[in-house]
Amino acid sequence: MRHGCEAYYDREKTKYGIKKHNIRVKNIVFQNIVRFVVLFLFQMIVLNNITLSSLIVPNICVLFILMLPTNMSRIPLLLVSFATGLLLDITTNMLGFQTFAFTMLGMARLLIGDRILLRNEPIVIARPSIHAPNFQLFSIYSLILLLVFYISYILVESFSFHNIWHLLFSILLNVLITWIIIILYQAFFVREEQQ
Repeated sequence: MRHGCEAYYDREKTKYGIKKHNIRVKNIVFQNIVRFVVLFLFQMIVLNNITLSSLIVPNICVLFILMLPTNMSRIPLLLVSFATGLLLDITTNMLGFQTFAFTMLGMARLLIGDRILLRNEPIVIARPSIHAPNFQLFSIYSLILLLVFYISYILVESFSFHNIWHLLFSILLNVLITWIIIILYQAFFVREEQQ
C-alpha cells in the first residue's frame, strides 16, 4: 500500500508526463504541417516553373515524407503519403502519377527506410535529417527512397520500356538532382536538435 505522499507524487508525475507528451506531439504535428506548406509552396512556385530539361523533374515534397517521425504507424504514414501525392496531382493536373509514386515512397519507407535509419535499435527519431542519426545514414536512406520514388514515377509516366537507357538516365539524374536539393535544404534550414 502506498502512502499518501507517494501516491500523490505518482499521480502528479503521470498527469504532467501525459500533458508534456501531448504538447510534444502537438509541436511535432505543427512542425510537420509547416514543413509541408513550405515545401509545397517551394515546389509550386520555384521548382515547377524551372525548366531544366524534359528529363529533370525535381520534387522537394519527397523530403516531407522522408522527415516524418520514425515512430509513425503504418496507416497514417500511407495516408499522408497518398494525400501528398494526390494534392500534388490536383495542383499540377497530373493523372495520379505522383499519388502512385508517393504511395510507393510511403511503402518503401515502411519496409526498408526505417530499418536503414534505426539499424534495428529501439530508438525514435522525431525528425530524420542529416543531423539525426548522421549524414551517412540519412544519405543512404534518402538515396534509396528517392530511387524507389523516381522508378515509380518515371515508369508510370512513360508507361513503356521502349528506350530503357533513356529511362535509367532520367531516373538517376532525377535522384541525384533531388538529393542535392534535399541536402542543401537540410544544410541551410534544418537545425541540429539539442539532446
